[in-house]
Amino acid sequence: MTTAGSIGRVAAATVLAVLVLPALAGQPTKIDFVDDTIGAEPKSLVPVVGTWRIESDSGKKVLAVDGRQWKEGQSSAGIADKARALYGERYAEFLDRVQAYAYFPYAIAPDIQNFTDGEITVRFQGLSGRIDQGAGILFNLKPNGDYLTIRANCLENNLVLWKFEKGKRSSVKWVRNTPTATRQWHDLKIRINGTKVAGYLDGKLYLEHTLAQPVSGRVGLWSKADSHVQFSDYTVTAAD
Repeated sequence: MTTAGSIGRVAAATVLAVLVLPALAGQPTKIDFVDDTIGAEPKSLVPVVGTWRIESDSGKKVLAVDGRQWKEGQSSAGIADKARALYGERYAEFLDRVQAYAYFPYAIAPDIQNFTDGEITVRFQGLSGRIDQGAGILFNLKPNGDYLTIRANCLENNLVLWKFEKGKRSSVKWVRNTPTATRQWHDLKIRINGTKVAGYLDGKLYLEHTLAQPVSGRVGLWSKADSHVQFSDYTVTAAD
């Protein structure tokens, strides 16, 4: 007899089997969604919170986070099996934190187990959202669910470095007057060097900050609330 749990485990295993090797220093790991299926969850990123699926933009496959029916506390389908595949024996700690504090949609790149130094870039466009149109790069994700993110927002025209720690989000660095028009593609980039974080929007350096501890952890994409945002050309380049 096939159960929902067994289906979830097979699906999670399929997702995580796509990319399992760590990124090599100096060699970009690019996720372009070419082999994904429109309307389905992505194969090369693991949705943890919120609704993530493949959409088409002018004939190109892109990844969308769709918050139009967003419900706070909504972890993604099959999250227990995904957590187990991502964190092995420590999955329960991660799963408990996700289920207790599923406030912000995010998806993880499963093949990059520990990003410390280098660059992460992504293209995005905000399609809709009355509360938010947030597009972020998530990094420094720990097994306990804590993480950092730099995000742009098409409604607010600002760039913010946030931290999510012990179930609470707080701003670390806030930069205003960063033009981010809705329904236009933009380039978001972070550069990490030990404790130093730099954030770029459309090629311009806007944000610089020095953290208390060096960056070390998993990476992915982040969003918020009712945002309907498309992402493309997610690329991670580890430093030499």
